[in-house]
Amino acid sequence: MKGVNPWDGQGTGKPTSSTKNLPWPGQQVWRRPASRLTTMEQSHQVVVIGGGPGGSTTATMLARRGVDVLLLEREHFPREHVGESLLPASIPVLEELGVLPAVEQAGFLRKWGATMVWGRDSTPWSWYFKETNQRYPHSYQVWRPQFDQLLLENSRSNGVDVREGHRVVEVLFDGAKATGVRYGSGNGALSTVHAEMVVDASGQGGLLARELDLRRWDPFFQNLAVYGYFTGAQRLPAPDEGNIFIEAAGHGWLWNIPLHTGWASIGAVVDSPRGQEGIKKAGAERFLKAQIAQAPHTAGMLRDAEMVSGPHVVKDWSYVCDQLVGDGYVLVGDAACFVDPLFSSGVHLALMSGVLAAAYVTTALKDAELGAAAAVAYQELYFKEYSHFREMARLFYSSNLAAESYFWEARRLLDGAGNFSPRHAFIQAVAGQPPQGYERAVLDQGRAPEDFLASVKEVESFRAGRRARVEAARTAPGTAASPLIHSVPRLAEGVRLERKAVVGAGEFLWGYVLTTVSQPDGTPCSNLVARLISTIDGRTPVSQILARMADTGGSGQEAQIRQSVLTALEILYVDGTVEELQGL
Repeated sequence: MKGVNPWDGQGTGKPTSSTKNLPWPGQQVWRRPASRLTTMEQSHQVVVIGGGPGGSTTATMLARRGVDVLLLEREHFPREHVGESLLPASIPVLEELGVLPAVEQAGFLRKWGATMVWGRDSTPWSWYFKETNQRYPHSYQVWRPQFDQLLLENSRSNGVDVREGHRVVEVLFDGAKATGVRYGSGNGALSTVHAEMVVDASGQGGLLARELDLRRWDPFFQNLAVYGYFTGAQRLPAPDEGNIFIEAAGHGWLWNIPLHTGWASIGAVVDSPRGQEGIKKAGAERFLKAQIAQAPHTAGMLRDAEMVSGPHVVKDWSYVCDQLVGDGYVLVGDAACFVDPLFSSGVHLALMSGVLAAAYVTTALKDAELGAAAAVAYQELYFKEYSHFREMARLFYSSNLAAESYFWEARRLLDGAGNFSPRHAFIQAVAGQPPQGYERAVLDQGRAPEDFLASVKEVESFRAGRRARVEAARTAPGTAASPLIHSVPRLAEGVRLERKAVVGAGEFLWGYVLTTVSQPDGTPCSNLVARLISTIDGRTPVSQILARMADTGGSGQEAQIRQSVLTALEILYVDGTVEELQGL
């Protein structure tokens, strides 16, 4: 898992010419009184490094499970941070944390989708979350200083010992095992806290990644961002006025994120070496304005705008760590990995990993054997989600034809270049993951490599043909009249069923994971599906499989189990997990 990539837009930004530690308009700044150290050594079950979305989420979820948590944050909130655009996938996590009502009441703009100038021509086009997510059809454009403080205060209200202005300087080890941290609180003295588990949510600074040399830079996304905050920027016309606007330009691309403060976050993503050279020669402000001038739609929206904060520069952000879990520690959020900002995935990955990390730590504190399995599962789940965003970003970069330049040519995925597998990319980006809403858009608006498109058509044609066969066989579902009942299923090559740690309610549990051609990274499955898979041997007809499985249910459940098994079998057949249904 080397050579992958991160950024979420985590940087800086704040309403005034000097943005450091300033409240948003009308906010009363609360400060915890400074306390004198009564002892130089303390102990807690868990210490969390960093109070951003990943750290606060992990701490809150652990505290709710009764775990004693100390969170050390080097800054005083609210603090500046870039990365304002959220995904709907984050809304369920905010609900689970209990902070969604506060987010809803904060007045953040609702984000219904994205509008882009990207692909074959210069005409803006939009995609909407509601196309693939009926339950959560919108997210928010948040002001990160305010949003992050809401999450941190939520940790406090859930019993986390939150200490701002406390900078962790090192993680302590006994051999290979993390045993605590050493930190300073601004008075010159260093204190030590011992813990059973250390959670590194230190962001892109990556405290453990640096100490243990875990970080690997992504060779594909060697980008740099320069950004600032503007007043007076025009918004997109209704119904897209809350959308993020992304415009491809000659030497990269630009983002425009409207905020409820009346400001807009404006940034340009360019090639890192060339960007550094340009900034060195012209200065960051002139360089940013030069990039804006190359994007006619963005320039038009900023015709009467004024930059009031910035510019700021973020470089070398695309990376992944070789190992996310070790003896006594776990990496969360940007401390673990960072993807290109194209899909605003940073906060989502931080929140998601925070929930998973809390489940892992809870499990490891209770059961060493299950904890070891949970460590493997945590890393696999995180890399799976990370890889989805990375593959989609690579596909988007490859499919943009709006400009020809070094930036775009260096990020093109060429047919037959051997640097990606079309079928695997399709599975990762389209078939094997929950839809994010932009998968089909890129295929319609851009021009992906021909072998990738051929793979898409091949897989979709394969599934459509099987779906048609199943529909034709449903003359009398669940009765002997259906050809499906008399067919003999056989599993595809490479299908594996393993007993592994799977995510439960706040912790990991023993369960079953199914690995197939369409889910090469494995996916948890129910006990019913696991038993069905283990029963398929290439000789036993469906009628006998149904009889065996119906016997395991209680009285009166036979019909329900029978129908559930038939439905599962049809899905497995259409998906290709069941390679053949002889006699169908």
